[in-house]
Amino acid sequence: MVRTRTSAARVLRDMQDSCVLESDEDCSFSSDESGEDTEEDAAEDVCDEDLENIAPASKKARYQHCQQSLSWKTESDADAVPPTLRFLPAREPGVQLSMRDSHSPASLFKLFFAEDAVNTICQNTNKQAARNKGKGAKYKWVDVGAAEFYRYIGLIFYMAMMKLDHITDYWRRDSIFSVLFPSQVMSRDRYRTISWNVHMSDPEEDREDDAKKGSSDHDRLFRVKPLIYTIQNACKSFYHPHRCLAVGERVARWKGAKGFKLFVLTDSSNGYTVDFSVYTGRDNVPTGQGLSYDTVMSLINRRFLGSGYHVYMDNFYTSPKLFKDLLACKFGACGTYREFRRGCPRSAVNDLTDKSPRGTYRWIRDGRLLFVKWMDTQPVSVCSTIHTAYTGDTLRKKVKSKRGAWTTQAFPCPSPVMEYNKVLGGVALSDRLIQYYATQHKTLEWYRKLFLHLLDISATNAYILHKELMQQDGLTYKAFMEELIAELCGVTQNTPMTPANTASGAHVPVLGAELSTDIRMKATAGRKTCVYCRMHGRKQAKTPWKCRACDVYLCLQPDRNCFEAWHSDGN
Repeated sequence: MVRTRTSAARVLRDMQDSCVLESDEDCSFSSDESGEDTEEDAAEDVCDEDLENIAPASKKARYQHCQQSLSWKTESDADAVPPTLRFLPAREPGVQLSMRDSHSPASLFKLFFAEDAVNTICQNTNKQAARNKGKGAKYKWVDVGAAEFYRYIGLIFYMAMMKLDHITDYWRRDSIFSVLFPSQVMSRDRYRTISWNVHMSDPEEDREDDAKKGSSDHDRLFRVKPLIYTIQNACKSFYHPHRCLAVGERVARWKGAKGFKLFVLTDSSNGYTVDFSVYTGRDNVPTGQGLSYDTVMSLINRRFLGSGYHVYMDNFYTSPKLFKDLLACKFGACGTYREFRRGCPRSAVNDLTDKSPRGTYRWIRDGRLLFVKWMDTQPVSVCSTIHTAYTGDTLRKKVKSKRGAWTTQAFPCPSPVMEYNKVLGGVALSDRLIQYYATQHKTLEWYRKLFLHLLDISATNAYILHKELMQQDGLTYKAFMEELIAELCGVTQNTPMTPANTASGAHVPVLGAELSTDIRMKATAGRKTCVYCRMHGRKQAKTPWKCRACDVYLCLQPDRNCFEAWHSDGN
């Protein structure tokens, strides 16, 4: 027992000497150029000998020897409690809005998709449409404004909740599965032409960037950069995260198309997306220290966040180099790790084996770095700078006996593993919320796919703000999205959805095409088959008249008024 206490005291002194927690100095990183610790730096951390004048091959051998000399400690060995990082957030954690003000779903969504940003999108969309018309596009185009574009976004969310196979199915009139709402907000052709031309950047500036392809000056995200910056700034402006953060990746996929990988920083308490970045390839690594290292350091903004945060991550990101540099910035870290990572213990002395009982654990402390292995159904490896090895926690697991009966047993579980399992649920929660009603339209343009995912992030964050503001009185996610759709489309949820009752009252007959000035073409130009005649098995007559709201051609003659019959039948 005396030996155990002495060992714990020695470990505590080593931790206190390795890091000064209350200093106000800026972050200072090691100067190596790899994504993890260099072998030389790791050796200096482990051993006290000066290795400056040793040949590289000897350094590597010496480093490996030092790593192997760290033997794994067992359950009977006591670990010291690491010094606590003071939590000093730059702002009060939580929603940065007044609790006394009324915040509707649409007003919260417009915090992220503000009218200024939508007006910019409309201007660029109109320019793109004019450009396509100049290239010979045959569709009609009228410049889109902010109010109409919000209705367009409302329809996108509506289609995310009411999923059909094809876009055209939302405007079908010849099936028992027809839906009425989309045609009362916008005609099918108008919706499709807006979708074909949605553009976030100036088309003229796109040409300049496209000319730089193949050079280092080319920006792969140029077409979406303006909107990305807007959403990122809004995510940070209207909410400040609580202490536990989670770094993870999110893949936005579409059926039959390649997806995008995004790296996200979320508040683990509610799944709020604090910040994100879009993966553009391994060659775009600014510091040269590896993709995983640069990703985390780019998402952790001390000026915005403050200090004392705990950052959790999976084994793609975890490395001793990253954790030490985060600690220098006064950020604690915890995450699973890959054993072959440079700087991680490779000692086989007293290590877990395949025959180790479930619940057995081993640990090594190297200064502020704690490495833990825990045997579940297979070994779990976790590294931490903020936890002690074991505090008496247990985890209940189902176990199958030799007779085939399932029972629940409690197993000892190291503190880093327990906290990791709790906190990493924040990323999973964020992903689940987005996937519930994800906008997934097929489109050939990659930047329009990313535009749809930015809509998902904005709607999900708006809902989380609503929940934080309303607490127990908040809407469910489904009810929130329904109200958001109704407000964006300019209707109320209890508006009767019948062909004779629309938001604009625009069920009037209009000519489907301009009349020809050629007297020989007046009887045939612009005429199409009457939908009502086709549905009821009549002789299919052609007519120039159509309903403005329903966007279907209908006969309008004294002896055959299909326009009136169509609306009175409730089609």
